[in-house]
Amino acid sequence: MNLSALSRKITITLFITMSLGSAGLIAPGTINSILGAEIGGNPAWAGVPSSMLTLGTALSAVLLGLVMSRTGRRAGMVLGIAVGILGMVLAFRSVVVASFPLFLAGIALTGGAQAAFQLGRFAAADVYPPERRGRAISTVVLGGTVGAVVGPWLVGPTGAWAARSGFPELAGPYAAAAAIFGAAFLVIFVLLRPDPRELGREIERLHHPDDPPVEDAPRSLAQIFRQPASLAAASAMVFGQMVMVLMMGITALYMRNHQHALTDVSLVISSHTFGMFAFSFVSGQLVDRWGRGPVILAGLSGLILACLTAPLSPEVIPLSLALFLLGLGWNFSYVGGSSLLADQLTPGERARSQGFNDLLVGLASAVGSFSSGLIYAAQGYTLVGVAGMLLTLIPFGLACWWLAGRRRLAVTI
Repeated sequence: MNLSALSRKITITLFITMSLGSAGLIAPGTINSILGAEIGGNPAWAGVPSSMLTLGTALSAVLLGLVMSRTGRRAGMVLGIAVGILGMVLAFRSVVVASFPLFLAGIALTGGAQAAFQLGRFAAADVYPPERRGRAISTVVLGGTVGAVVGPWLVGPTGAWAARSGFPELAGPYAAAAAIFGAAFLVIFVLLRPDPRELGREIERLHHPDDPPVEDAPRSLAQIFRQPASLAAASAMVFGQMVMVLMMGITALYMRNHQHALTDVSLVISSHTFGMFAFSFVSGQLVDRWGRGPVILAGLSGLILACLTAPLSPEVIPLSLALFLLGLGWNFSYVGGSSLLADQLTPGERARSQGFNDLLVGLASAVGSFSSGLIYAAQGYTLVGVAGMLLTLIPFGLACWWLAGRRRLAVTI
């Protein structure tokens, strides 16, 4: 099998894994807040499971990045998914025995699987030259669409199965998620061969035969992220994630306070997730055709516009359009930033640096989730939008600074 065929095989494997993983995460994620309030015994605990998942994902990202750096992408992803299976089993058990500490521990461990699935986009980037990395990353991200569609639909049938089997109804989605993660584990264990890291090194040697090998002396994280391009890439992903969570996380409460039915809330959130994932292949094409910088700026501009327009009207259609734009802006920033960061790294630097990047993305998500409620309670939805807009100006400015420096260098040469 030639290199091109191997690259396609690995990308398809990672797409299938992302599809399974996103479905397995979103199904129980739909009811995490309900169980947080019920098992915790207080509605104030409703948001804690989400925070534990975010924290578990962030910490797992950096740890799995170190594992992948030493042993390869396949071993790191297998380990992360295995930890996630254990987490789902513990969460299932916690619902059966009504143990809140056990539930939180299980949810935190599922972050290992989420980190593995997310790092899969960088594994796809490993096996392509720079001019095709955007499409590879976006193909894996596109797998999230499957979870966004299938995941919520699993809640009802799996809950009915649990009830028929003598378990609490809300335990069903966690059992289903453990099984789905098991399928993802088998896909990675059996099909992710050769390891994307090794194939990436071979592709790097073919495209840059005159470059000296640098795997033995990788740069430090400080050296990598001081570079303007790496800083612009990471900030696009980190602040894009923070702003997306900041706005999206509080929109449901904002709508409920305006007396919207749950069906209206679902429609708006669905339009948001549609924007996040459905156009991934388009964003990947644009990243490879237009370049990383223009797509990142387009995504950040979409986030700014969404933050400014969402508070203008509480009606369903305007909010749906604004939240769709928020998701699309996140997608462009995420795919563009991921591609740009992959371009800056040698094979020996990739896994560790990308794991650290996803640690920052996870922490940013936690900050956005926590801050949204505080800002909304203090001054309302309009200030949430203004805060999101101001935060987005940070990566926008860094991206412009990087592009301006690149143009000055080109003129000098």
